[in-house]
Amino acid sequence: MASPNAPPSDLRNRLLLALRPEDLAELWPQLEPVDLISRDVLQVPEQPMQAAWFIETGIVSMLATLEDGDSAEVGLVGNEGVVGLPLLLDDDRDDLEGIVQMAGTGYRLPADAFRAALERLPALRRLLNRYALVHHGQVARTGACNGRHHIDQRLARWLLMAHDRTEGDTVPFTHEVLGIMLGVRRAGVTVAAGALQKAGLIRYGGGRVTITDRPGLEAVACECYGITRRARDRLFGLPPGEIPYRW
Repeated sequence: MASPNAPPSDLRNRLLLALRPEDLAELWPQLEPVDLISRDVLQVPEQPMQAAWFIETGIVSMLATLEDGDSAEVGLVGNEGVVGLPLLLDDDRDDLEGIVQMAGTGYRLPADAFRAALERLPALRRLLNRYALVHHGQVARTGACNGRHHIDQRLARWLLMAHDRTEGDTVPFTHEVLGIMLGVRRAGVTVAAGALQKAGLIRYGGGRVTITDRPGLEAVACECYGITRRARDRLFGLPPGEIPYRW
């Protein structure tokens, strides 16, 4: 029987799984399992961060909010990542909001414990430095994508990113939320989603989107999805095109 203080066999966070067993064993007693409730705020803009959050299931959106109250997603974190990167970079706050968009589970590591672990475990710092670069690339690519590509391409990209981070083929998102994620009006999402549904790539209704033809959706998405996907695969040592990124 496994020790109650040992990592579970069904651990899903890829950063934790990428650690050496001895490093994970040292870190594990300080990780607090938590439920991530939809609309929970894990990172408050301009406020000191109390913890880092390793995501197991669900999706966290990193949002930039403007003076007029409009928000747009600039980054997305799922089971491949952690929320709280400023703590890694010797700061304790950011101007972005980290909000749970799809409920799930994760592990909370208090800020002081996180900083101490970075000092004790050089391999953890190296891994998280590499993840920070991958996440930065996703943020930069999202900005370029939202500024240059058509809404249907951007919606396809976002749905693929969400699909990578969920177990099934259905994600619970309304047109209003998708509009915030893409920085467009709800009407634009409605038109784009309608086109994808008419093409047989998705089915939507009742606040849910079901991906029915993933290869077709990949063909519609702009190159931004493939670029960020390949960066993630390199981080975790996955041969491109050979090992599925999903569970």
